[in-house]
Amino acid sequence: MDSENTAAWYEDWFDSPYYSILYQNRDETEARQFIDALLANLQPPPSARVLDLACGKGRFSKYLAEKGFDVTGLDLSFNSIQYARQFESDSLAFYTHDMRLPYRMRYYNYIFSFFTSFGYFDTDRDHIRTLKSIRAGLRAGGIFVLDFFNARYVRKGLPMQEEKELEGIRFQISKTEDGRFVTKSIQFEDAGRAYRFEERVRLYEQSDLERLFHAAGLEITDVYGDYTLQSFDLQSSPRIILVARAIV
Repeated sequence: MDSENTAAWYEDWFDSPYYSILYQNRDETEARQFIDALLANLQPPPSARVLDLACGKGRFSKYLAEKGFDVTGLDLSFNSIQYARQFESDSLAFYTHDMRLPYRMRYYNYIFSFFTSFGYFDTDRDHIRTLKSIRAGLRAGGIFVLDFFNARYVRKGLPMQEEKELEGIRFQISKTEDGRFVTKSIQFEDAGRAYRFEERVRLYEQSDLERLFHAAGLEITDVYGDYTLQSFDLQSSPRIILVARAIV
């Protein structure tokens, strides 16, 4: 924000009302089509236990529950979880939780991390802690899916600057990278006050992710490059979507 913060960027930004304003026009149709393609590929059994990790306000947890699965949504943002709880049902529940910590040991058939909800921490150690907690939450034969950006594809579009005006607020956005992280700077004014937030994500390449998964006891079985589940190409794919099982 306009003063120095000691909290991690995601603690302030995801709980801010401005986060929802900036991203209000995200393409839900594309996201749902991706989830549909993923489910068609994975063929989860009816009533499978599914964890939506870093679920935000629960849009896709709700969609998964509508498909007939027993869904849990977890997110660090208190405000997001409070909002999501209006959608709770017998097959859908939401909780505030830090993804680095274990949750419901050997409980889930599927754990999903959608739309670059990984890579937020400063150290590999914390990312491995996250993956180990995910592994601990999977039942025997359970599957973890990570949807992450393709670092090489992202680098091609940097640096970047743009402006967006939403609800009377002019957001000035820039993206840069320093070799390890891609950082999005978001600046704007509202009601006479200046704000500045950041999004900062590790530029993990395929080999990096493979190393982290192996360290956490997860074996990658499939790799896709976009939301239609086309084969991954290191240079041209916009996403890297990893499907993994726990190493026995």
